[in-house]
Amino acid sequence: MSTERVFFTNAAGTRLSGYLEHAVPPLRAHALFAHCFSCSAQSHGARRISKALADVGITTLRFDFTGLGESEGEFADSHFVANVHDLIAAADYLAARDATPALLVGHSLGGAAVIAASARLPSIAAVVTIGAPFDPAHALKHLGADALSEIERTGLAEVSIAGRSFSVGRDFIEATRGSEQASHLAALRRPLLVMHAPDDAIVGIDNAREIFEAARHPKSFVALDGIDHLVTEVSAATYVAAGIAAWASRTFPAAVTEQVEGGVQVHSTGAKFRQQVRAGRHVLTSDEPVDVGGDDAGPGPYDYLLASLGACTSMTIQMYARRKSIPLEEVAVHLVHGRGHAQDCEGDGGRVEHINRKVHLIGDLSSEQRASLMFVADRCPVHRTLMGVLTIQTSEVR
Repeated sequence: MSTERVFFTNAAGTRLSGYLEHAVPPLRAHALFAHCFSCSAQSHGARRISKALADVGITTLRFDFTGLGESEGEFADSHFVANVHDLIAAADYLAARDATPALLVGHSLGGAAVIAASARLPSIAAVVTIGAPFDPAHALKHLGADALSEIERTGLAEVSIAGRSFSVGRDFIEATRGSEQASHLAALRRPLLVMHAPDDAIVGIDNAREIFEAARHPKSFVALDGIDHLVTEVSAATYVAAGIAAWASRTFPAAVTEQVEGGVQVHSTGAKFRQQVRAGRHVLTSDEPVDVGGDDAGPGPYDYLLASLGACTSMTIQMYARRKSIPLEEVAVHLVHGRGHAQDCEGDGGRVEHINRKVHLIGDLSSEQRASLMFVADRCPVHRTLMGVLTIQTSEVR
């Protein structure tokens, strides 16, 4: 997974800022994530859920609505209708990149926005709401009763949201109150997943019931037990993303990859060091740790080398045990790769590679049986390949 900073403009010409979370292969779908009323694309929920979706194969664009976060414009112009227009602009941006979105995910007020926007986006195949209000006007409670009264009386008020001061006018209020969500839900005609915490203290669970009842089938509900409204915990975001991926698996099945006949094929993904590894019909990911510049999206090359030797060692021991009727129950192999200097090299010493392999044999085994199994461990095919005379021929293919 890698994160790309992106910018695009909405219909009003306002420059919006976002982050594109590229999916770990194989790609399932492209998605748009709409953040909550008092949040931004960098909020814990937006960032963590988008990254978790990318981890399960869904490339996700999270962006700041007009006047919020790192996007240009005034908050007063970021009313509910403007949010819907921003979502349409984001979808157009992805489409121009040959990444047309098929999934809309909205958090809190963003959930209400994706419901309203779906009718304007024919490419959308499924919609997900997370802690969303049924009525977008629910978000106006964040402004406070005094501010709402002042806006009604004078047409303008200064409000504080998430520690920032904004000017809000009567147009903002009217636009947010004017959405016909029941009609939007009745006309959705797409699979809908409603995710909501039963004890959500900010947007009550009754909102989920109203959304669910207004929508037609296919529709599903997932209770986010013990998860706070802003989805601040990493484990909570991972759980939410896994739920979305599982629910959407029928609409967005994992891509069927071309089977590699013979050998292994490794292909760069364009995301730093990350590689896609294909072996037969299996697709794996290899990457480097974060501390050396990678994204830690998968095991590193030496991890796979150790895994190959470990798997072969375990298989060989098990095969021998079955053939000799040895009561072996399980095998666990732990391997560590390291480098050192040979003591008998000329000059100041030469570097040598070594692998420390520890084998744990589980079962009611005699000393003689354990000795014979350990003898076999050094004779597994991968061990013999590594210790034999190995030549590697490299050629360019055009």
